[in-house]
Formats: sequence, structure tokens, C-alpha cells
Amino acid sequence: MFPRTDIWRVGILPAPIEDIIAHGISDAAPIWLPAGRAFTYLADPFGMWRDGRLHVFVETYDYRTRRGGIDVLTLDNRNEVVDQRPCLRKPWHLSYPFVFEDEGETFMLPEAHKSGALTLYRAERFPDVWTPVSDVVLDGGAVDATPVFFQGLWWIFYAPATDLYSKMSVLNAAYAPSVMGPWKSHVLNPLRDDPAGARPGGMPVVMGDTLVIPLQDCSKTYGGAVRMLTIRKLSPDIFEAEIALPMVGGDAFGRYVDGFHTLSACGPITLFDAKTIDRSIGKWRVDAGRAPVVIGKAVRRLLQGTT
Repeated sequence: MFPRTDIWRVGILPAPIEDIIAHGISDAAPIWLPAGRAFTYLADPFGMWRDGRLHVFVETYDYRTRRGGIDVLTLDNRNEVVDQRPCLRKPWHLSYPFVFEDEGETFMLPEAHKSGALTLYRAERFPDVWTPVSDVVLDGGAVDATPVFFQGLWWIFYAPATDLYSKMSVLNAAYAPSVMGPWKSHVLNPLRDDPAGARPGGMPVVMGDTLVIPLQDCSKTYGGAVRMLTIRKLSPDIFEAEIALPMVGGDAFGRYVDGFHTLSACGPITLFDAKTIDRSIGKWRVDAGRAPVVIGKAVRRLLQGTT
């Protein structure tokens, strides 16, 4: 039996997210962004429009290095990629490049829990030069932290990075008067404890007096589906919400029907990612190619420990 390897791909749904919330994913074929070479992928798309062009921020991952970074793709009015460049690289894994605006500034809050911190970045030169401006201090590590301004407060929804179960199955929240903090934990944390819908999975949407947040359904596989959480009441000591049925890709998604874990509002369109599970011998070849690097690192650590 060959290993199972998740291969994600980013696409565009030609409808605003409000339509998708109301009617689900239509049968229209998605517009796929380039897939890249074997055993690499793009995932976790978040978009921002500037000067008539769509900038899509993504995790870029290569199984040969096993470390994610953040790239930005610029699309023209035909949804063709006219530029792709790195915008954030660190010694640790990066993903989920949540981009948003506040008071005329553009910010990014990427997933980076392996660094031991949650760092907020500001665009010094949009879209590819970012500077750290603040550490977001929560009650422990945060996975896929998702900020949103709602009813006079900034909120961050996240999965705690305490263990594998919590990363997939627990939803916490914190609030602050400003995106710079200070952040206080919701008194009812965890707000949800359910692998079928807890870990954040995209851009929240404010719809009148309600807040709708995409969550991942990890009950069968990591990122198996997206479920929309509609929050009816939210304050520092109140949380009332209901969760919708899972959304997954249909026949129009082709072979990318094994998972669906990010749904991001972006004006007239909605960004998403979907996965296929590779079961070929190719992953063994990739791992074999990594073996000398892994052994070399282990030897260096051993020698450093004896000096």
C-alpha cells in the first residue's frame, strides 16, 4: 500500500460568498489556478482587490522540504495569473495567510504556531513586503487564527495548538478593542468541541446582525469539508450559534473531491481550495530524496550536543 498524500489546489467560484451561503456550491465548473509540479501544492487562499486586479495570498508547500511559505499570485481580468512571487518566508512553517484591512492599513495574520508565536504583519509594500508589527497574545498557541471586526470589537477565532485533537476539533475565541489588542479570552471557551466543525476555514462574513464563519469538518479526514457557522449572538460572555451541513465539491471539481477546507469571500467571487489524495509510489521517491538531508541534520544535532 502506497502512502496517502494530500495535494491541494486553489480555485475561484464565480459567485459572492453570500450566494454560496444561501444556495451552496453551484454546479458551475470552478476556475482553477495552476497546479504546480508534482508533490507541491497551493492552499489556504485569501484575496484582496487592488487597482482592478485580484491578489491571491496562498500557502505554498513542497513535500521535498516539508515547510510552507506564503506566496502572492496576481490575476488579470481574465483570471489569468500574471505574476507569482514569495511574500513571506521564515525558518518555520507558514500557512493560512489571512489578509485584511483596518484604518487604511493592510495586515496579514498567518498561521505559524510552530514558531511559538502568532505575529501580525503590516504591508510595507503591497503585495509582497510585510513587516511584523505585533505579537497577538492568546491563551496558548493558535491554529488558523481568523480575525473579524463585529459589533464594536475585534474578534479572533482559532483552534488551540495544544494537541492534535484540539487543532482539529476545538474552537476558541478572543476579543479586543483594537486589532493590536490587548486580547481577552471568551469566558465560554471552548465555544465548540466537535471534529465535525471547529477549526476555522476561511473569511468570516458579517450579514446584518449575524456573523458567519467557515469551519473545517475534520470528522473523516483533515479538511474533509467546510461547514458555515452562523453566530446569532456574540459578546464577551454570550455565544449562540448554529452550524450548517457540510459543503464539498461535486462532479465539476474533477479529481479534487477528497477534501475542501478553505472558503474565502472576495467581493464578486469566492476563493477556495480542494484536495485530491495521491496514492502513488511517487511520495516514496520524494521521501527517499529527503533521506540524506534528514540524516545530515540528525548528525549535526548529535555533534552539537557532544561539544
